[in-house]
Amino acid sequence: MLKKSFIALLLTLAVLIIGLNTWGALTLGHLTPDPGAVRQPGANRVVMVFGATGSVGDGLLKAAMQDPEVEQIYAVTRRLSPRLEAGQASGRVTVLLHEDFTRYQGMEDILARVNTVMWGLGTSSIGMDPELYRRIHVDFPTAFVSAWLAARTRGPMAFHYVTGMGTGENESAEWARDKGRAERLVAEMAEGTGLRSFGHRSAWIRPTAENAHWGIYLLERLLRPGHLVIRGTDLGRAMLEISARPGELANGTLIDNRDALEYAAAYRQHAGR
Repeated sequence: MLKKSFIALLLTLAVLIIGLNTWGALTLGHLTPDPGAVRQPGANRVVMVFGATGSVGDGLLKAAMQDPEVEQIYAVTRRLSPRLEAGQASGRVTVLLHEDFTRYQGMEDILARVNTVMWGLGTSSIGMDPELYRRIHVDFPTAFVSAWLAARTRGPMAFHYVTGMGTGENESAEWARDKGRAERLVAEMAEGTGLRSFGHRSAWIRPTAENAHWGIYLLERLLRPGHLVIRGTDLGRAMLEISARPGELANGTLIDNRDALEYAAAYRQHAGR
């Protein structure tokens, strides 16, 4: 009986994975990087990362640290991580310990210099109070963008918000509607200012090699055919590549997982990696 149950479970998982990969292969991917696009020098000169102590943000931070065109990195965080400590010790990263993500008084001079923001700050909706979830995923990013625009109104400027697959104001899940609303609000705030905002509706984001184990590598292989997995560092590279192409994608463009994979590939081609 136990053996039959185990086999039935494996078959169910196999059908699920095949179904997900088929859906991803057929539906994902709406954007193609222009091979002749002109990259703007200095578009990523100063990068600011939010959520750098989390699984997603750690990958974004690592991508920024590895990019030779990024001259200065600011990490806005409540606590440190091994990568932040190493970056701070090397002088590559300036850590800004911060508690209230709705207020940025005293940070105006720094914000005035920032070109690209990687927003990986967030939490699971499971067991989370809806009001607190909304505060983190709507109030926090909109408050920051408001402060950023007040400090700097000329480009190049790009705001990248990791919202996740399934986000949308017309979705049934409350978390999805909240993040979809945040995407819209930020795009509306940016309109006509020179800032471009992007909602990254990523699927499964693989942690950095320092935080991965064999099970994660296996899952990556299983989901790769449907373009349903992206490495955190590649997501960061996609953000940097999009930022460097100011004439290509408009403010408010939504980036799905396959789109991000395409821009990460364009980044690697440019960087020779």
